[in-house]
Amino acid sequence: MKLTSLLSPAAAVAIITAAVLATTNGVQATQDQPQASPPAGPSAPAPPAGGAPMQGGRPMRNYPAPTNLQVLPKNLTGAQVHQIMEGFAGSLGVHCDFCHAADPVKKMPNGQPALNFADDSKDDKKIARVMIQMVGTINGDYISKTTAIDPDAMGMKVTCGTCHRGHDMPEEFVIPKGPGPGGPPPAGSTPSGGTPPAAATPPPASN
Repeated sequence: MKLTSLLSPAAAVAIITAAVLATTNGVQATQDQPQASPPAGPSAPAPPAGGAPMQGGRPMRNYPAPTNLQVLPKNLTGAQVHQIMEGFAGSLGVHCDFCHAADPVKKMPNGQPALNFADDSKDDKKIARVMIQMVGTINGDYISKTTAIDPDAMGMKVTCGTCHRGHDMPEEFVIPKGPGPGGPPPAGSTPSGGTPPAAATPPPASN
């Protein structure tokens, strides 16, 4: 027997209406509740202004491709050549204008003349090319041979700084005065590559 048959039509309608309203309110209450937001992930760094690439927190400079490489490999990029030149300048304690001539037309943002890196008019640049070839020959033909004989060399290479040590002209080495490394070793010292001198035998005790 159905429940609606035991109730009056009005009571049955009231019960059904109440059930519908309760279901509707429950759904509405669920929809009105604030939804939990997904956990926030790590925020991406803001792109630099203008989309320029960054290095060390600063915009990277755009070095133009070199146009007059005669000793260095011709497939080097502008950034690679700049890094090599920074090493040369630091080894000699000089700036770019030591080898490179000023451009009579172009100016830098600070108003100073720009440098014409492809210009070959300065003798210091011509000498630098000879020095680069010399270092390459020393490392390739001589240092490699000594390394094959003495593995303890650990692949050490000759650089500009080996001789210049921060000076545009290598300073002459002056042997210090006084007892130097030449000559016989001091008494009691260990000869290079040898064994310590034998201890003196004490004279026999007299009776």
